Amino acid sequence: MTWLLTLVGAALILFILRDVFHTLWHPTRHGGLSRLVMRSVWRLSAHHGERRRPAGLAGPTGMMAVVAAWSLTVAVGWGLLYWPRMPEDFSYATGLAPGEHAGPVDALYVSLVTLATLGLGDIAPTSGWLRVLAPMEALVGFALLSATVAWILGIYPALARRRALALRLSHVRRAQMDDGALDSAGGAALLDGLASALSTVTVDFQQYPESYYFYDIDRHTSLPAQLDHAVGLADRAARARHPDVRLSASVLRTALQDLAEVLDERFTRTGADSGRVFAAYAKDHGRS
Repeated sequence: MTWLLTLVGAALILFILRDVFHTLWHPTRHGGLSRLVMRSVWRLSAHHGERRRPAGLAGPTGMMAVVAAWSLTVAVGWGLLYWPRMPEDFSYATGLAPGEHAGPVDALYVSLVTLATLGLGDIAPTSGWLRVLAPMEALVGFALLSATVAWILGIYPALARRRALALRLSHVRRAQMDDGALDSAGGAALLDGLASALSTVTVDFQQYPESYYFYDIDRHTSLPAQLDHAVGLADRAARARHPDVRLSASVLRTALQDLAEVLDERFTRTGADSGRVFAAYAKDHGRS
C-alpha cells in the first residue's frame, strides 16, 4: 500500500509539472489539464446563456481554475508521499499527539503548508530523504507561483494584440474605403499591415491557446466579429489593377488561411474552408 500511494503521488506530481511545461513553455495541440479546464469552463458558461460572456468572465475564471487545479493536484500528490510515512518519519510540536495527526488530512495539511512555503514547523519530516523532499515541494510551489505570473504577463499582451487588430479592421470598415482608394499604394500598405498583424495573432493562438476563451465585450475589439471584413478586403483587392495591391491581397489571403488552420486545428474542428472556420469561430463567441 505504501508503494502504491507513493507511485500515485509521484505520477500526479509529474503530470502537473508536464502540464505546466506544455502550457507555458512548449504549447502543443495535444492539450492537457489546462486546455481541458479552460475548454470546460467555456462550454459550461455557454449553457447559462450569453450573460456570462458579455461579462468577460469565462477566460479569467478558467485561468483561476487551472491554477487551482495545478496547486491542489500537486498538494495531493505530495500528501500521498507523506501519508504512509506518518507519524514515524515526522516530528510533532509539543501538544500534538502523533497518533492523532497521521491521517490523510494531516498529510494534505503538511503538503499545503510546504507548498505555500509557510514553514509552520508544527509537523516536520525527520527521515533523511523526506527532509530533502519537503524543500523540493517548496521549490515547486515557488515555481508554480512564478509560472502563474508568467502566464498572466504573457496572455494579456496577446489579448491586447488581438483586440488592436480587431479595432484596426473596425476602423477600416467604418471608413468605408471604396475600390478606388483600395487600388493604390496606400491600399497595398494597409493590406500588408493587416497581414502582419494577422500573422502575429496566429502565433499568439499557437503560443497562448487559452486566449481563445477570452470573450471581447465590445464588438469593435472582437476579432470574430471583424474577420469577415478582412476576407472581404482580400477579395476586393485581388481584383485591383495595381500589382502591389494584388500581391498584398495574396499575402493577406494566405495570412487568413494560416489563421483559419490554427483555429480549426485547435478549437473549431470543422474541417471546412476558411470562411466556415471563421463563421464557426464567430458563432462560438456569440458573433454573427
